[in-house]
Parts: sequence; C-alpha cells; structure tokens
Amino acid sequence: MSVSIKNITKIYGEQRALDNVSLEIPSGEIVGLLGPNGAGKSTLMKIITCFIPPTEGTASIFGKDIFEDPMAVKAITGYLPEHNPLYLEMYVREFLSFVAGLHKIKSKNRIEEVIELVGLTKEVNKKIGTLSKGYRQRVGLAQALIHDPQVLILDEPTTGLDPNQLVEIRSLIKSIGQKKTIILSTHIMQEVEAVCRRAIIINNGRVVADDDTKHLARGASLETIFHKITQEQ
Repeated sequence: MSVSIKNITKIYGEQRALDNVSLEIPSGEIVGLLGPNGAGKSTLMKIITCFIPPTEGTASIFGKDIFEDPMAVKAITGYLPEHNPLYLEMYVREFLSFVAGLHKIKSKNRIEEVIELVGLTKEVNKKIGTLSKGYRQRVGLAQALIHDPQVLILDEPTTGLDPNQLVEIRSLIKSIGQKKTIILSTHIMQEVEAVCRRAIIINNGRVVADDDTKHLARGASLETIFHKITQEQ
C-alpha cells in the first residue's frame, strides 16, 4: 500500500479539523480528495507530508512512518501546497537547480527532464515572477517532481487557472499519474471527474464517501453529493 492513514485526528484549540480519518491508497492510483473549503483536506495533506503532526493517529508512505522516519517520507513524496511557494526573483532553471540541490541531485539531466516533462522549455530563461499563473503552477509541479517521488500530493493545483490552462494541467497530472500515486485535493467537481478514478469526500473533518467516481455518480452525480454535504454544514 503506497499511502496508509490510520485514525488521524487533528485538533486546533476547540476545533476538530480532522476526526478519526483512516484511508488506504494503493500504488499507481490517482485519488481525488474532495470537499468544501474548510473540510480538512489541506490539513490532511500537511500531516502526511510531515509539515504538521496529527493530534492522534499516524500515517505511512510506502511503509515509512511520518513519526519514525519523516525525512524518508519527504524523500519519496512530492508536495505542491495550495499557495505555491516560489521565489519570484529567480529564473526558472535557476530555481529548479536550487531545489535539486536541496535534494542532493547533482545530475543536470534530471533538471532538463523535468523541465521538458512539465512543458517549461520555452520559459526556462524567464523570471518566475513574469510567468502566468498556469506556468507558475508548472514550476510548482516541477519542484515537486524533481527528486522523482513515488507519491505526489497536490493541493488545489488548478485554482485560478483559465480554461486552457485547466485542460493542460489536468492532462499533465493524468500523464504523471501513469507512473506515480497521486492525491489531488479540490472542491471542484469537474476536477475529480476529469482526472481521478477514485473520489474521497471529506466534510467537517470526516470521510463521508469513498468510491470509484463512476460508482459515486450512479443515481446521484458527484455534483449532487457535493451539494448535499455543503448544505449540511
């Protein structure tokens, strides 16, 4: 099992952001983590990427426990947060070389491979601050992929993109997902239906649905399910 989440609870003061969440995600699956804003999606992603600890429970990535071996978890996990952290004054290739150095990657070929993979070849000599939102997301994906992780965690990767950029980024994610396990968080119905085979719906910190996207859509579309849980908040 590539990702194993066991009884994770996260409490901030009196707020229970996650409530006893358990999930198993096999290798090579593209999973959509779906739910309203504030449902707990980003909190769960931060926990399994070792950015914050859970109040209770634990998780492992390919057998590496987030408490026992967080550095090993980070070494095999790529993470693109919702707010893409980029150094806007750096050039694209310069930034990716910097990130590669953090991962102790000495091969320049790997940097060029990732640049080509995410479609940044024509933009490598530009400052990140001059790029469109879509190309900045590509840079974010490139930094998450530079160390060739086994699991890719993407938090709202298409927020703010125009229709053309949406299609391009979704296609890129599907292509990457042929070789990696991907967890993709979103509150956009079409995102899950376009990219993911499995949808996990979270509301108020709890898993309220978990199934193949086609199965969830039988009798009630994902949009209907999403609308229902939103109304129940």
